[in-house]
Amino acid sequence: MNDDLFEKLRAQMLAEIVAEAALTVTHTGRAALDERVMRVVGMVPRHEFVPVELQPYAYLNRPLPIGYDKTISQPFVVALMTDLLELDDQDIVLEIGAGAGYQAAILAELARQVHSVDIIEELAQGAETRLRRLGYDNVEVHVTNGYYGWSRHAPYDKIMVTAACELIPPPLLGQLKPGGRMVIPTGIPEKQALTLVEKSTGGKLTTRDILPVRFSELEEPGGPTGLAS
Repeated sequence: MNDDLFEKLRAQMLAEIVAEAALTVTHTGRAALDERVMRVVGMVPRHEFVPVELQPYAYLNRPLPIGYDKTISQPFVVALMTDLLELDDQDIVLEIGAGAGYQAAILAELARQVHSVDIIEELAQGAETRLRRLGYDNVEVHVTNGYYGWSRHAPYDKIMVTAACELIPPPLLGQLKPGGRMVIPTGIPEKQALTLVEKSTGGKLTTRDILPVRFSELEEPGGPTGLAS
């Protein structure tokens, strides 16, 4: 497929994100997403983050498989989660669930530094290679269980979690900087919600459920599942 066709498909994807934002405003409180987020979502080449045979479908507003029983998230969900973080260009961000690296690329366009982790070594290595090839030199990908975060560079201004857990992992709460924000899917598999966590400058935590979602589960201590993006 040529670049002109991908550009047309990206424009169609953006239109679908705009429409879905309007449809979900009663849940999210956001009739429209931040212009900076929309610009970046329209710029990052999603087709570079899916298997070659799926590239013609890369700009559909739906998740797509990337191997290891994982998916690249629906573009609207990627845009909404990014919007909820309210990123600043000086932010240091932790992403739990590198997957193919697409969400990390979106974050890298809006933040100063991104640390992304995945428990599946092959996915982490693939994401790092892909991000380097595309010129994202402000992303570092690490192989670890995301339940424990990545303490080496904590605390983080923002944390994005692209795998669900019933309860927010305490290590992630501890690695969130005062004044920071975290977006994480929470709840049992049949009833998950995208949750916004805010930590006040005094360290007080507040949470708010934003939208029903369905994510793969975070591998918790003793758990059998992995991470997804």
